[in-house]
Amino acid sequence: MAGFDWHGGVIQATTPVDKSYRNTQNARRFFASVCGDSFTFDRDFMAYLKDGQAKTMGDAAREWLSRRNSSR
Repeated sequence: MAGFDWHGGVIQATTPVDKSYRNTQNARRFFASVCGDSFTFDRDFMAYLKDGQAKTMGDAAREWLSRRNSSR
């Protein structure tokens, strides 16, 4: 069974982040559209994405925004 196509698939807030997740330009575009143009991948956020816990792309976007707001 193949995982989600992170390069060309349509990413939505409900798209699960699973073992097939990749930090692609497509994923970056999704996060920038939800989180704003200041979105960047950092080591801690990438570790969060790959931690094996059940989450969706919407959950991940909310987590990035929460981390950004708490660091201000």
